[in-house]
Amino acid sequence: MKRTSLLRRLLSFTRPHLPYLGAALILACATVGLTLYAPVLTGRAIDLVAGKDAVDFTAMKKILAQIGIVVGAAALTQWLMSLCTNRITYLTVRDIRLKAFEKLQNVPLRFIDTHPHGDILSRVITDVEQIADGLLSGFTQLFTGIVTIAATIGFMLSVNGKITAFVVFVTPLSLFVANFIAKHSFSMFRQQSETRGEMTALIEETVGNMKLVKAFGREKEQAEKFDDLNRRLQNCGVKALFFSAMTNPCTRFLNGIVYTGVCLIGAVFAAAGALTVGQLSCFLSYANQYTKPFNEISGVIAELQSALAGAKRVFEIIDADEQTPDAPDAVVLTDAAGTVAFSGVSFSYSPDAKLIEDLSFSAEPGQKIAIVGTTGCGKTTLINLLMRFYDIDKGRIDIDGRNTQNITRDSLRSSFGMVLQDTWLKAGTVRDNIAYGDPDADFERVVAAAKSAHADSFIRKLPQGYDTEISEDGSNISQGQKQLLCIARVMLALPPMLILDEATSSIDTLTEIRVQKAFDEMTRGRTSFIVAHRLSTIRQADLILVMDKGRIIEQGRHDDLMAKGGFYADLHNSQFSV
Repeated sequence: MKRTSLLRRLLSFTRPHLPYLGAALILACATVGLTLYAPVLTGRAIDLVAGKDAVDFTAMKKILAQIGIVVGAAALTQWLMSLCTNRITYLTVRDIRLKAFEKLQNVPLRFIDTHPHGDILSRVITDVEQIADGLLSGFTQLFTGIVTIAATIGFMLSVNGKITAFVVFVTPLSLFVANFIAKHSFSMFRQQSETRGEMTALIEETVGNMKLVKAFGREKEQAEKFDDLNRRLQNCGVKALFFSAMTNPCTRFLNGIVYTGVCLIGAVFAAAGALTVGQLSCFLSYANQYTKPFNEISGVIAELQSALAGAKRVFEIIDADEQTPDAPDAVVLTDAAGTVAFSGVSFSYSPDAKLIEDLSFSAEPGQKIAIVGTTGCGKTTLINLLMRFYDIDKGRIDIDGRNTQNITRDSLRSSFGMVLQDTWLKAGTVRDNIAYGDPDADFERVVAAAKSAHADSFIRKLPQGYDTEISEDGSNISQGQKQLLCIARVMLALPPMLILDEATSSIDTLTEIRVQKAFDEMTRGRTSFIVAHRLSTIRQADLILVMDKGRIIEQGRHDDLMAKGGFYADLHNSQFSV
């Protein structure tokens, strides 16, 4: 996307805030008008003292009072204009950030899985801040700058047209220099934003897995990776700032030439009697006022190029393809009985690597379906397809006889309760985390769910009990305790179908026995899918699906599969062999 297109799209986010934009323009005109009127008064004052013994103190006092009023009014209107431009900026970046975050809620999980999480964070936070910095400085300088240039030309023409023509003739040189530098700095700011995103991803990855880094003694390697990224960021940052920093000195040099030329030409006109001393002073002030916006706008160019580079990365998120919308005739799944059927399902994350092919099985209401197999055989992928985190490539999945493609995603997912091996807790109290499964639940129900998950005893030992704050990553409680809270969350919601993906993997054996009893109570009458590595937990399953390379190679009850002496029997015996 070209810079002009980026800028137009960026400015399109200001449309809902046009009243502030209009007010800022009006105030900019008032500020500039008052600022430019001050030199007129100053010139008149100078003319009052130009002659010997011809000082008109009465008129001088009146003019000085007028100058004071004009300067005070200009300061007030400039302050009000800044309030308006600040409002526009922060409302605009708020809308952009909200749009990006909303898109992240609607993109397929494939997008999240294939982009470094730190880079996504950098786009939504850091790059949007760059946009804010560019707009904040840009709006104020552009508003006042453009109005100042136009108004100053008008004032200068009223004093002397020939000198004004010289000033306007030299102006394009400043614009040419600024445009030349802007073209070169944009690509460097874009590279800087991309490198910053890589650094954020590395930091998030390292800090989030610091125990592993230390356990394997990889601190030096991670530091070297960071140092490499840091050097790259330094290099592209220095180059970007070098080019952008050239703008202001170059334009100031050209503006100095303009001012010098006005001084020389004006002096000739004054000597010839075509200008008074006061008018010459006024014209020099206008020449300075005229060139000043070019200096200020050139200073904004660096921020603007950085903002456009950040906007490009943010718009890549906003423009990402959304997940396939629900079908127009999609039905809302309510009170699901729990009949689930896979028919000829095929799926792969990449066309080059086939995973699940022609998968078929069925589950009756209330059945416990266990899914076992070696790592990478497709167990978790099957769950992803059942929840429509990914859409299948071929075949169909039915819930209560309805194709899941014709069921709204929200109602489908709300019909399942999930407890995963990887725990997730949000920053908040213990009560908030359990109630995440049902935000309307009262405290008694929250406590009942915690007791069912055998979490109540450890919760009451926490400093503030159920009101204890859990950190964002849950680092102030153990892994097993986090798992118990996740189990309690599902026990609170109790949907008609359950998915337990290694749900007791982080719990000690004694607690696992207790939780398993709670699971037996919870799964009674509910269709349950249990992904398990520890086969001791699934002996009572109604149906065990044994997967290998995306296919079901065996299925049946535990005793039948053991009697068959096949893959499942070998897998089971390997866990209990001495």
